[in-house]
Amino acid sequence: MASKRDWLLQQLGITQWTLRRPGALQGEIAVTLPAEVRLLVVAQVLPDPQDPLFCDVLRSLGLQPAQTYGLTPDQVAMLPQDTECNSWRLGIAEPLAVAGAQLYSPALAELSQDAGAKRALWQQICHHEQHFSPDNGRSGHRLQD
Repeated sequence: MASKRDWLLQQLGITQWTLRRPGALQGEIAVTLPAEVRLLVVAQVLPDPQDPLFCDVLRSLGLQPAQTYGLTPDQVAMLPQDTECNSWRLGIAEPLAVAGAQLYSPALAELSQDAGAKRALWQQICHHEQHFSPDNGRSGHRLQD
């Protein structure tokens, strides 16, 4: 049942709108990935793009720091629903709602001290290497002819 207010607005010919993302009025903004981005880096504390271990991991993926985009978990929620991009979650256990290969490791400071975690990350990189091929674009999915 419509409220009296809704009925009056309808009688006056005033269209009512419903916000899809009410958080936008509270300062939330949508995040759009630049075209050159090939890897989302998701962490509570984002790594320094010049960190030697970070650069080593990127090199093993065939990527440059400029091809990455750092986001916190809260910012990932602001990505459009149809976003496709490979990702590396540092210390974020929960999988992302983003299409593409997802790598997981402990936060960078912990990863640098844990040989087992480095080995596990390397195994993930080897498992997903086809997704990081430069010919595969952002998400790593090849288009079918």
